Amino acid sequence: MPDTTLKSVIEAALLAAGQPLTIERLLGLFPEEEQPDRNELCQAIDALKADYAGRGIELKEVASGFRIQVSQAMEPWVSRLWEEKPPKYSRALLETLALVAYRQPITRGEIEDIRGVAVSSSIMKTLQEREWVRVVGHRDVPGRPAMYGTTKVFLDYFNLKRLDDLPSLAELRDLDTINAELDLGPPGGEVPLGDGGERAATSEPGRATAFEPASESVAETDLEASETVEQRLH
Repeated sequence: MPDTTLKSVIEAALLAAGQPLTIERLLGLFPEEEQPDRNELCQAIDALKADYAGRGIELKEVASGFRIQVSQAMEPWVSRLWEEKPPKYSRALLETLALVAYRQPITRGEIEDIRGVAVSSSIMKTLQEREWVRVVGHRDVPGRPAMYGTTKVFLDYFNLKRLDDLPSLAELRDLDTINAELDLGPPGGEVPLGDGGERAATSEPGRATAFEPASESVAETDLEASETVEQRLH
């Protein structure tokens, strides 16, 4: 099959799918007798990436596969197509999500120990309803508490291919930095989460955070855990 035709098929499929497609899904588009080999398909994908360089769209690989999307540089203009503002998330929800992302698997009790405050049930429910967080097992201690980890949906949403693509912990000084690195809304008070059925998470102003601990002992624990997670992710 000519390279131009192969690129056109991939481009059309990615535009039509409305979701990321894996190499296997793309190969499955072709009859067996016309199916390109894996290397040819990967070369065609790389050629498409090069074609989009410097344009308003890009071909991006995320956790669930490849997708064609608006380039991040175009966001200020494209976002004006919708009157509805993007969802914003409370500081408490962002802290919980960050702890799950960087210290998974982690239990709710461990999150509460680090933050120094109780984790709202609505926060955990929201994270699971958005399919950003899921139960990955149970800690082998009395009560067998659930352990939480992130999902491919989380990686796809934040434009990441793998956990290694997360900003290093050394770069995450506070929640404002998390917002900038992961393109999240600014932290604040209780705010709606946009899509139907999702609950707002209530922030806890003036309380300890994962990156601004209330005491020196909490800070030391946080640093030790951060170093362990950095070794796991890199």
